[in-house]
Order: sequence, then C-alpha cells, then structure tokens
Amino acid sequence: MPLSKLPPLPVSVKVFYGVGELAAAVPASLSAFFVLYFFTTVAGLSPALAGAVLLFGRVWDAINDPLIGWLSDRTRSPLGRRYPWMLGGVLPLVISSVLLWTVPPFPGQWGVFGYYIALSIVAFAAFTAVQLPYTALAAELADDYDERTDLIGMKSAFSIGGSIVALLMAQVVFGRVADPARQYFVLGVLSASLAVVMVGLCVAGTYRRYWQVQRGRPRLAATDQPPALLPQLRSVFGNSAFRQILGLYLCGWMSVQVTAAMLPYFVAAWMGLPATHFAQMALAVQGTAIAMLWGWDWVAKRTGKRTVFLLGAPLAAIALGGLATVQPGQVGWMYTLGILAGVGVATLYMVPFAMLPDVIDLDELNTGLRREGLYFSALVFLQKLGLALALFISGQILSWTGYVASAEVQPAAALNAIRLLIGPLPALLLGVGLWFCYRYPITRDRHQQILLALTVQRQQHLAPEAPASTDPSFGEP
Repeated sequence: MPLSKLPPLPVSVKVFYGVGELAAAVPASLSAFFVLYFFTTVAGLSPALAGAVLLFGRVWDAINDPLIGWLSDRTRSPLGRRYPWMLGGVLPLVISSVLLWTVPPFPGQWGVFGYYIALSIVAFAAFTAVQLPYTALAAELADDYDERTDLIGMKSAFSIGGSIVALLMAQVVFGRVADPARQYFVLGVLSASLAVVMVGLCVAGTYRRYWQVQRGRPRLAATDQPPALLPQLRSVFGNSAFRQILGLYLCGWMSVQVTAAMLPYFVAAWMGLPATHFAQMALAVQGTAIAMLWGWDWVAKRTGKRTVFLLGAPLAAIALGGLATVQPGQVGWMYTLGILAGVGVATLYMVPFAMLPDVIDLDELNTGLRREGLYFSALVFLQKLGLALALFISGQILSWTGYVASAEVQPAAALNAIRLLIGPLPALLLGVGLWFCYRYPITRDRHQQILLALTVQRQQHLAPEAPASTDPSFGEP
C-alpha cells in the first residue's frame, strides 16, 4: 500500500496547537515573575530556604523531564502517545497550581519549607507531563520543513503572549484584591482554570491531524518498545546536530533570562524610574517579539531556520549590549533598545524548537525510532535550567558587589554589576549561541533528502520484499 501525501497543514490546527502553550506559559510566567517574592514576603520563608525550594525543583526536573519524555515515547494507547499525558497531567497541574500560591497553616519556616518541597515533587512532574508531550506534538503534526516553522512560530507567539497575559492578570488582581495572600491565591485559581480550557482546546483541535500523520509513519524499528532509558540518552546526546541545538538554546535562553532578571534592578536602581517602567519595558520587548514572529517566519520560508537565527541574534546582542550605555534620564533610548532587542529575541523563541523536529527525522532514519519525547525533554529541561542559572548567577553577583535591597542608593560596584548583567553578559552568551548555530548541519535541502530517504524506508517497511536501502549518505552528520 503506497504512502499518501499529507494535505497542507490547516491554519486552524496551527492555532489550536499554539493555544495549548498557554496551559504552561501562564503558570510558568507567574512563577518566574513572582514566586521568589511570594515565598519570601507572603509565605515567610527566608531567602535561603526559598532558593532551596527552587533548586530542589530543578534537580527533580533533571530526573522527571527525560523520564516522562522516554515514557511518552513508549506509550501505546487509542489516544496516541502524547494526548494521554496531556489529559492525565492537567488535573494534578491544576491542583498544584492552586496549592503553590496557598500559604500553608504550619508554624515555623521548616513546616512551610517541607510543604513546598513536597508540593514541588507533584507540581514539577505535573507541569512536565503536560508541557513536554505538548511540545513534542509539533514533530507529529507535520513533516514539511516550513509547516513545522509555522507551528513553532505559533507556539512562540502564544508563549510570549502567555507572559503578557500573566503580567496583565497580575495587574488586575493586585488592583482589585488588597490582601497579598488572597492576591496570589486568586492568580493560582485563574491560571489553573485557564490550563484546563487550553489543554482541552489543543487536544480537540489537533487530534484529527495527528492521526493523519501517524497513518503515514509506520514504525521502522524491529521492536514495538524502544531500548532502556540510559542507552537512549547516550544515543540522543551522541547526535551532533542535536548538540548544536542544545548549545544554541541554552546560551540564547540564558541571555534572555539574565536580562529579564536584571530589568527591575536596572529600571529602579540605575535609571531611577518607578516600577511601572519595568512592566512597560517588558511589554515593549515581548510585544515587538510577537509582532516579529511572522516576519521571521517569512524570512525562514525563503532562506532557512539557521539563517533566521544568524540574522536575528546579532540584533538582540547589539541591543542588549547597548543597554549598558544608557544613562539615567535617557528613557527614550532605553525603550528604543528594548524594541530592537525584541526584534532579535523573537528568533530565540522560534528557531531551536523549529530545528528539533528535523533532527528527530534524521534520528529516525538512523535508528528507526521516533523519539520526540526524549529529544524535546532536553530542551524543556534546558528552558527551566536556564531560568534557574540566570537567577542564581544574578543573585550571587549582586550579593558579591554589595547590593542592599532596602538602600536608596546602591554602591557603585553593584550598579556596575547591574549594567554588566543587563547587557554585555547576555550579548556574550548570544555570541556563543551564534557559534553553535553556525555549526548546525541540517539545511532545507538536507532535510528534503532525509524525508525522501525516510519515505523509501517506510515504503519498504510496508513492502518487505523490496530490497533494503544501502545509501550511506544519510548517516550522522
């Protein structure tokens, strides 16, 4: 039976796929913006214990991210491989999203600390169970090089939009609810309710397309069950194209997160501006990034994914480096650089996740396995690790240079550190990311060759009597 060509990817599927990003983006953004403040100011934890909770979560992520990715790859069900995890994970995600923003009635810091440590185990696992299979779904909704870019572009738009929604939601709640503990509880309930709706819409809107693609992908491996986890991890990290994406993404994501962590300090301590300028500056960057996603998508369709990053990342690096030159009073120049940074930042959201499905195709050609969950788990983990490292590095440097939160005037060393962290360090990280991107080997033409070879293998799988392909040109780059 010949393999039928897939129909074009409908716009509705792209939108419904993108909508699913809000289920994770809004809770994650609320956590990134407010959880440290909530732990220390509302729940009463010391900064050291609050940091320990966040560090524990990242250590646990190092275990549950690859584990859930591997298990979702092995899942066989009437709903497919990813949907059971998304639907099964959403209820514990909802419960833990509410409990995370609830102050427990325990006396003393250690009781509160134990509560949040125990909650972290459930919350981070539930978050991964929803986010990781959802992210891996992009490689299972389209085979086409450009259609995958469209999917990731839509996901990126909703990811950035989720940050904006979280900020606006917090502004409304803070303005209407006076009690701090009640404020964060309401935010938890709202984000949990949104997650249920968004996951349901994503599943309903992509389900039919998912099975269209799966019917054209007979399993090429000799066994239904892939090998054990540790051998698979060694195999995955042995893929040189994948290692370039990992380097590109970690450097790019850390640069964004260091800048985001330093922005409130830069606005208040260096520029001497009210806190409202922090939200406005963040919205200027994020709003520009959303608007530019479609422009970069247009460029990608006419050149390639690597070219988009090689064009966009230098713009972000120049803009971020330029922030170190902004002097107090130069508010217009600060916002101009923020908008220019947003033009380049859009490529950091878009390119690595758009590249990864092409690497997964190459991996299937070499191994006969579809391991979307395992591959995407590495990027999802790096996304979380990048945030944790950015907060840790920023906090340590501020501490070393004598920053005092209650002081009206900061030491010169602390102010110089803020300027270093807001621009030059992220620009340097982006420079390293560009080196990884330049080494990435899968171009548009190369991917077409991989797809052609995969089609031949699938045809041979459906017709075993056909001779096996011995073309060596599609091995590991």
